[in-house]
Amino acid sequence: MKRIGLIGGMSWESTAIYYRLLNLGVKARLGGHSSADLVLRRVDFAPIEALQRGCDWAGLDAVMAQAAQDVEAAGAEFLLLCTNTMHRCADAIENAISIPLLHIADPLEMVLGEMEIETVGLLGTRYTMEQGFYRARLGAAGVEVIVPEAPDRSEVHRIIFEELVAGRIEEASRKTCKDIMEQLAGDGADAIILGCTEIGLLVRPEDALVPVLDTTILHAQAAVDWALG
Repeated sequence: MKRIGLIGGMSWESTAIYYRLLNLGVKARLGGHSSADLVLRRVDFAPIEALQRGCDWAGLDAVMAQAAQDVEAAGAEFLLLCTNTMHRCADAIENAISIPLLHIADPLEMVLGEMEIETVGLLGTRYTMEQGFYRARLGAAGVEVIVPEAPDRSEVHRIIFEELVAGRIEEASRKTCKDIMEQLAGDGADAIILGCTEIGLLVRPEDALVPVLDTTILHAQAAVDWALG
C-alpha cells in the first residue's frame, strides 16, 4: 500500500470527509482491520481565506508549496489536495515536490468521459466558478462548463463560507441549491459537478434533475486505487 499524503482542504469539515472515505475505501478493498496509510498536513484556514479574499494567489502558492513539501518529507508517496479551489495552486505544488499530485479534476474527467457527458453545471466557490483554472481544464477535455448567474454564484459562495465550512446545514440553502441546479439543467447541463469539497454536505443526488458528481467522493476513490494499485 502506498502512503497517501493529504493537505487538508481547507476547512476541517471536508478534511474529515476525506479521512473517512479513504479509510472506508481501503477497508472495503482489503477487509479485516485494514485502514489507509496516510499523513495529513492541516493548514489554518483563517489566513488561507484572508489570502483568497485579497486575491493573493502568489502568497497562496507559497503556503501550499510549503505544505506539500511537509507532506512529502513525512513519507507520502503521492499527494491529494483536499479542496477544489486551491487547485488554483496546483502548478506551484507540483513544482515544489518530487511525488505526484493526484489532481481533483482527473477522476472527474474520467467519469464524464465514461458517461459521455459533454455539458456540465458547476457549483463551487466563486473562485472555482469564475476563474479559469478549473473550467479550462475541463474545457481542454472537451467538456463545456455552465455556471450560475452572478447573483446565484454569490449565494452559493456565501453558503459555502458562512455555513458549510462551519458544519451548518440549512434546509433553505438546500432549496436554493436545488433551484440553481434546476436552472443549470434547463440551460443544458447534463450533470452537476459539486466542485467544492464541502458542498456535498448539503447537496444530495436526489436534489437534482440530472446526475450529481461529487468531486470529493471521486477524488478519494481514485486515491484508494492509486494507493492499492
